[in-house]
Amino acid sequence: MSDGYPEFQLRLPNGDGIPRARGVLLDEKGTNGSRKFLLRAGSPARAHVMPSFAKHFSGQLKRREELQAQGLLIPSDRWLGWLELVKDVECGSPSFAAELLVGAPRNGWVEWRTEEGAPLSDFMTGVWAGPNRAWLVRGSNVTGLDLVQRMWLPEGRVTLAAARLRQGVAQGSSKEQLRTLVQEDYESTATYSQKQDLVEELHAFLSRMKPGDTVCTISGGRLYVGEITGEVEQTESEDHRSNLRRPVTWQDEGYAYEELPEELQQRLSIQHDVVELTTVQAVIDGLGLTDEELADEAEAIERDPSVEIPALAARRELELPEPTDELAAELLVHKTDWLREVRNLLWDDRQLVLYGPPGTGKTYLALKLAEFLGGGPEQVKLVQFHPSYAYEDFFEGFRPQEDPETREVAFRLTAGPLRELADLASREGNRHLPHFLIIDEINRANLAKVFGELYFLLEYRNKSVRLTYSGDDFALPPNLFVIGTMNTADRSIALVDAAMRRRFAFVELSPRTEPTSGLLQRWLESQKKDSEPAELLKALNARIDDPDFRIGPSYLMKKGVYRKGGLERTWRTKILPLLEEHHYGEGIDIEKRYGLAALRRSLPQPPEPDAEQVHLA
Repeated sequence: MSDGYPEFQLRLPNGDGIPRARGVLLDEKGTNGSRKFLLRAGSPARAHVMPSFAKHFSGQLKRREELQAQGLLIPSDRWLGWLELVKDVECGSPSFAAELLVGAPRNGWVEWRTEEGAPLSDFMTGVWAGPNRAWLVRGSNVTGLDLVQRMWLPEGRVTLAAARLRQGVAQGSSKEQLRTLVQEDYESTATYSQKQDLVEELHAFLSRMKPGDTVCTISGGRLYVGEITGEVEQTESEDHRSNLRRPVTWQDEGYAYEELPEELQQRLSIQHDVVELTTVQAVIDGLGLTDEELADEAEAIERDPSVEIPALAARRELELPEPTDELAAELLVHKTDWLREVRNLLWDDRQLVLYGPPGTGKTYLALKLAEFLGGGPEQVKLVQFHPSYAYEDFFEGFRPQEDPETREVAFRLTAGPLRELADLASREGNRHLPHFLIIDEINRANLAKVFGELYFLLEYRNKSVRLTYSGDDFALPPNLFVIGTMNTADRSIALVDAAMRRRFAFVELSPRTEPTSGLLQRWLESQKKDSEPAELLKALNARIDDPDFRIGPSYLMKKGVYRKGGLERTWRTKILPLLEEHHYGEGIDIEKRYGLAALRRSLPQPPEPDAEQVHLA
């Protein structure tokens, strides 16, 4: 037993009027290096365990049942409905001791506290302050061996290979100290990039990880989850595969990788030996537990009922609302089912392009639909592509910025609209809310140049990539949707590459088909205006052979068109110039073929009243 640590106390759930459990941290370590913990006689314990305790904490349950069978954990005479320890009991770690008493998951490094309220973790040397974190450490292929199955799970460990690192490296070493050691010890055996990665991994394993942290690893297509239960130990491993070790209490079961939530798969796809998973810790905490079990666990730890359980909050499913008849009426779409089909395409592919000739309402429809599906304009961002648009404009790059204090201009890494929206969508509390990026005129830019490595992420949403400029590992959030608009009238930009076609669903908005063909007629009826403009537009498009150059209705859906002379002005200054460009060099008389006078003559004339009707009138 150590005299250097005070006695620690644990408050049991709903334990008003019940004394706190008591225990001390021992110098003695278990076989895997965990610090043992001694529970004092007289400590109370809950009389029941949470329903999922047997499934995920079978070791703790078995020890609890053994103590009851031995008469060491008995119904208390002093506290009705509680159990009581009648003898000191040694446990493998502070968390094991807390879980044994509570019958539910517990982080003993945080919940065992001194009488003054200081957590046990504050008394550990070389440990970073702050909340506990979650980590991925890879061990399934360490120079050809699967250490997860061979050592980590059976022996209760997690290790990191550091074959050339000198002995005596202290827990809690700074990154600068480790950088110097790596530079000296790996001078001729590792590249610059390998040394940089090794410094980051060593710093995380030696200095940032601490007892109570969650640790994950992957082996045989399954994810295994455990809790770090002690300090770092450096050994002279004969095979040089496990020089740095930490003790871990692993859960009994692994989880099939293909069944993991997408956002967790994204983080697990990062190709480093040590990866921080704190952003998805709530997802990890909920693995293997039903909503009812999570609620029972929350009750066991006496959470504030007004605060949502993190694991349940992380489990909230992303939803795209079904378009309504009211939305169809507002957008003047002929059928609600058409909007539902567009919504379903977005749900399935997450990327969609609305394409068609000018004036077919592509951008307007994209914005309105995104605002409806996203719940408001706050979740919608619009950008417009053009020939000089680049990756640095779209995602991230170094841009000149002025320092507000020194007034000096320097190039600084700046996020573009996609990075900003992705960061917003992936923020905790936003992950179940749809966010939309509208890319107007998507085919006017060099798409391969603009998207860069993001092309891969559009197709593989459960993966991550290393970014070109920042070097961050990045994944597109599952709740980020992209809607592009594409003008098919400009032949120089009408074609898109096969990679684009494969990643986006394409929906046509054409004057020859609904919802565009009857849009002007429905708008005129809603505005209580004469139907002649719709008839003229229909006659005009009937004379245009190429469907990509037919005229969309939005040219005639503006107030100026219906002022005195407005229709003639719009026809002369907006519609006919488009057709002149289309027929450039063909020698066609545009006015004679497409002018208002010619089109009006082609419309069916109203029948004249016969003579008898005129006489009677």
